Amino acid sequence: MNNTTALLTTLGGARTVTGSKYLVEFNDRRVLIDCGLFQGLKELRERNWAEFPVDPASIDAVVITHAHLDHCGYLPRLISAGYQGPVYVTYDTGRLMSVVLPDSGRLMEEEAKFANRVGYSRHAPALALYTEADAWKALEQLTSVPIDEVVEVTNGMSVMFRNAGHILGSAEIELHLATERPTTVRFSGDLGRQLHPLLQPPAPLGDADWVLVESTYGNRLHESDDSVDRLADLIHRTVKRGGLVIIPAFAVDRTEVVLYHLRMLADAGRLPQVPIFVDSPMALAALDIYRSAIADRAVDIRPALYGRGDVFDLPDLHEVHDTDGSKKLSRRSEPGIIIAGAGMASGGRVVHHLAQHLPDPRNSVALVGFQAAGTRGRTLLDGATSIKIHGQYVRVRAEVADLTGFSVHADADELMAWLKTASRQPSGVFVVHGEPDAAAALHDRIERELDWTAAVPHHGERLRLDLPS
Repeated sequence: MNNTTALLTTLGGARTVTGSKYLVEFNDRRVLIDCGLFQGLKELRERNWAEFPVDPASIDAVVITHAHLDHCGYLPRLISAGYQGPVYVTYDTGRLMSVVLPDSGRLMEEEAKFANRVGYSRHAPALALYTEADAWKALEQLTSVPIDEVVEVTNGMSVMFRNAGHILGSAEIELHLATERPTTVRFSGDLGRQLHPLLQPPAPLGDADWVLVESTYGNRLHESDDSVDRLADLIHRTVKRGGLVIIPAFAVDRTEVVLYHLRMLADAGRLPQVPIFVDSPMALAALDIYRSAIADRAVDIRPALYGRGDVFDLPDLHEVHDTDGSKKLSRRSEPGIIIAGAGMASGGRVVHHLAQHLPDPRNSVALVGFQAAGTRGRTLLDGATSIKIHGQYVRVRAEVADLTGFSVHADADELMAWLKTASRQPSGVFVVHGEPDAAAALHDRIERELDWTAAVPHHGERLRLDLPS
């Protein structure tokens, strides 16, 4: 292959919703779009430990769509392995990564220590994929880029961030290649929804030669807008029987969205007078960043919220920062609402709350986001009567509610609507960041409804980005 051929290699986020990494090579230069952590199934998590497919030192630039771990969480590992170049982000993505990555490293260290102490790991000793110190070092390489401005990231390749409406700072990426016939590749990242209560909707697709579109909900439609009503009903049912509502929630955006809706319910007199606990230092730090973005009138915040820094405030809201406070909360037997990470119950403080409270039928668990295969959240969603936590099986007697209408991922119809905002037919669409059934369903809709060339790439597949002459 000559060095003027543009190539795309899927190093993650192919037929899975985790580990997003897309390597673009052109003119002896390499740019990595997203640097995500694999999560969920063991066979996927083991990829985090494998040697990176190319020498990290040979990569010229990394570009991150947003601050969720499945898109940025591998970065400290990549840098520890030798990557020395810039990491391009939007301003608020950088701010959120400064919360997310150190927390991720700290949790990895704590989980390794706990596994070694209890002895449930198959590895002796259990190790952290990276440390908190590795994460802080990685953050030194971030370079902030404004939305809608073109920046050259290496010779022959430039990018522009466009609003994605998924979480604060999230972006679609428009990659321009200085090929013989200039080529534009659009990476959707994770697309948000038109109805996100805090953020502006995604930018239209517009002009692109190639498109990579996420397919998290490629085979599903979000429920009608009754998720807030169903959450209110669940809270009332649980409180009436003297129980606790446990809400596993991603620290970035989902916690903020849940608090916003709880505030609206409280204002409408529809929320029982019970304490609400946010048990996540990372979520509380992210909440401060959201408040700051609203105060600063960030470009992706809905204008109706400008000056509304109180939208997350509730009369009986308690912030739990320290470990001792979290342990005390796990022993709570009175009614209340606990919001804690992680969103798929794959780790973090919510795991301890589930271990303590799942066996009690008075309690409930509200699943308010996508639950990837292989996670405890998915196991609960699928109706498991017991789940494994820290090497032991815990009986599930608590009520489990599927409230994934709170998701801030576009559903199948919304993904198709975004594709239809293209100003012309692209040369091809690559359906990524979705489990096999979801990706296949979106692929089929693209071919059936748009009559475009579409493909669902495999992990590690190399794709040529040549344009027809």
